[in-house]
Amino acid sequence: MVLEGKKALVTGGRQGIGRAIAESFVREGASVIVCGRGGRPSDFPDALSWHQCDVADPNQTAQMIAAIGTHDIVVNNAGIQIEKTVADTTDDDWDLLMGANARGVFNVCRAAIPNLNPGASIINIGSISGNVADPGMALYNASKAFVHGLTRSIAVDHGPDIRCNAICPGWIETGMLEAGFDLAKDPDLARNDALARHAARRFGQPQDIANMAVWLASDASSFATGQCFTVDGGLTAASPLNPGLF
Repeated sequence: MVLEGKKALVTGGRQGIGRAIAESFVREGASVIVCGRGGRPSDFPDALSWHQCDVADPNQTAQMIAAIGTHDIVVNNAGIQIEKTVADTTDDDWDLLMGANARGVFNVCRAAIPNLNPGASIINIGSISGNVADPGMALYNASKAFVHGLTRSIAVDHGPDIRCNAICPGWIETGMLEAGFDLAKDPDLARNDALARHAARRFGQPQDIANMAVWLASDASSFATGQCFTVDGGLTAASPLNPGLF
């Protein structure tokens, strides 16, 4: 129960990584509020509170933070993925993706920082795509690079009262994973090649990211701030050579 007595906000926690983080926090003793753009999911555990909010809207975000009051943990997980190159990207694409992935993280952090207790932890969900570009996902890659930069700035500007770190997942078994492989000329070949490039020889599960989030939210990580922690099964550790051929 390493989070006993702490209050946490998890954005975009309806499913996938956000849901795994929220449920892990509850198991570790935290009081957890989850937010999303729609209504409360019918399959949500009673232990999770729900707040309907579009974090891309600064007014909705500010109202949500005011309703929550002081808290100890923020996880910025809300985000979307659009599979387009720069040349194919529309203004509407920009507004939708950057609104959720970049402005949404900024809005939540700006509203939450004055309401966080000393020793609080902000955890932003970045991506390996913020460090190395996945093909056909220009805006998504750029938005995650923004998250990484904002993470470092918050850590520098608001320490020691607040710690801020990012988790950079690799390929995690969610709907976004399949959407990425669907861009390939041969999705099955792309999937098998990607698996061979993972030292762990598997794709990640949402719980793999939740485990890191629990540590970053706990006092055990009190000396960790301003960092972007890669959790990718060894994918980005490898050279361009396919280790499955050696």
